[in-house]
Amino acid sequence: MRPMKIPGRLKVIWHVLKQSGSDFLDDKVLKLSAALSYYTIFSIAPMLIIIIFLCDIFLGKESIEGSVYSQIRSLVGNDATLQIKSMITNATLSNDVSWATIFGGVMLVVGATGVFAEIQDSINFIWKLKAKPKKSGIVKLLLNRLLSFSLVVSMGFILLVSLALNGLMEVMNHRLLAVFPEVEYVAVYAANLVITFLVITTLFAIIFKVLPDAKIRWKDVLVGAIATATLFMIGKFAIGFYLGASKISSAYGAAGSIVIILLWVYYSAAILYFGAVFTRVWVQYFGSRIYPNEYAIWMQEVSVPEENSEHTGEG
Repeated sequence: MRPMKIPGRLKVIWHVLKQSGSDFLDDKVLKLSAALSYYTIFSIAPMLIIIIFLCDIFLGKESIEGSVYSQIRSLVGNDATLQIKSMITNATLSNDVSWATIFGGVMLVVGATGVFAEIQDSINFIWKLKAKPKKSGIVKLLLNRLLSFSLVVSMGFILLVSLALNGLMEVMNHRLLAVFPEVEYVAVYAANLVITFLVITTLFAIIFKVLPDAKIRWKDVLVGAIATATLFMIGKFAIGFYLGASKISSAYGAAGSIVIILLWVYYSAAILYFGAVFTRVWVQYFGSRIYPNEYAIWMQEVSVPEENSEHTGEG
């Protein structure tokens, strides 16, 4: 098979984007985004507590908290960051070992994994999958929570890698500045963009590959993750400008910070779910297939050609 020329590939990519937009609306994905916003309000504090706790093993707590709050501040502003910090402080466990503390720890894990459980259900819906009736009980629930917790741990690891890369880039920028003083700002800005893009792409790739009850090739996952990260990076500036210019915090008074968090998560969820739709359509055009794993079935029966039935979609 001869390789597709660039104009032809661009035409197909345009069709993929167009079909993705149509499916995005048909699947009523914005409702799924609104639901995720609600779940996130209850999950964000315990999730960040666990991430900070895990990272504290390798780096100082103050350093980790400073980095986390700095990233959050760049996304949702100072007022919303203070609200999140207050939520974390109120949810932090006591150092005393008691049944109340143990129960609090269990609820902390449940709360931290709730948002990923919701993402899993939503991507399953977008990819037309559902849990098998016999697999949808307590065992499947425990497996989903364990999988979600592993993603929380993965986020902590990604944060550590991001901090290490930022430190490395800072050293390189200092050396570059000694030779070319005028390029400091450009070098730092470009380095931060590259690191942020790599971190976000990695996170989206892990979510698309690990979280849904599906078998899909890494090759197809990576394409979807890159597309989603690109849209996220582009829209990050737009939503940041909107939140900064709309004065939502003033309009809603004391609830303004919560509203800003909801709006940011709603936007982020819409981008994530559009990426899931894009990945599904991309696979239809370029990839192999998305297959249910051993815990899932199609929402409606899908005929699979015999010659493709032996493929598992792994790669």
